Amino acid sequence: MSAENCLLAALSHELYQTLTPHLKQVSLKQGEILHEPGDTIKDIYFPIDCIISITITMNDGSTTETAMIGKREVAGINAFFGVSETTQTEYIVQVAGKAIKANAQALRGEFERNKQLRDLILRYTQVLIAQTSQTAGCNRLHALEQRLARWLLEVQDRVDSDELKLTQEFTADMLGVRRAGVTQAAQKLQEEGIIRYSRGLVQILDQQRLEKTSCECFRIVKNEHKRLLGRKQK
Repeated sequence: MSAENCLLAALSHELYQTLTPHLKQVSLKQGEILHEPGDTIKDIYFPIDCIISITITMNDGSTTETAMIGKREVAGINAFFGVSETTQTEYIVQVAGKAIKANAQALRGEFERNKQLRDLILRYTQVLIAQTSQTAGCNRLHALEQRLARWLLEVQDRVDSDELKLTQEFTADMLGVRRAGVTQAAQKLQEEGIIRYSRGLVQILDQQRLEKTSCECFRIVKNEHKRLLGRKQK
């Protein structure tokens, strides 16, 4: 089994071998729901080349993404903390691909025994808080065109590809806006030669200009991840 997830790759060989009996590589389909609000978290997911979105749904049914989980992250850290191990959020597969699925109870036991794993998860928790905090500010203060550019950069950064299999309807749900707004913002980016989109596929043509169009949030969150988790933990 290859530890291509950045968090798993940061573990020492000895700790990784200890965890291996509780790890299983799985393939996840786009739109697959891994966790629903109120459920106990039984499994933790370390994405390899897929993306998992953590979303929250309001009473009126509107949805928005609160965090994006890719190859440098893990979905389900609530399982390490508290008693009920539940959360009000939903985990949905945004981009299909492979992930390492781990038994939450087994990893929680190792989390309590092993300082190296505990330190890593606590540092990652800081990164996740930074991402959700930045997203809250971004959603409130930045224009949709900036947010769309940031969101595309976040996806691209996690799948290492300029071709993103995304529908405008799904993108609108993740950004918490109407589809018409995403269509208008994407059309402007396409007219400027920054992206090209067709049904279910977005192609990034000009990375530098996409970053210039984006707000500062993409770089801030990435730099925070590098500051807290950039150093190899072995």
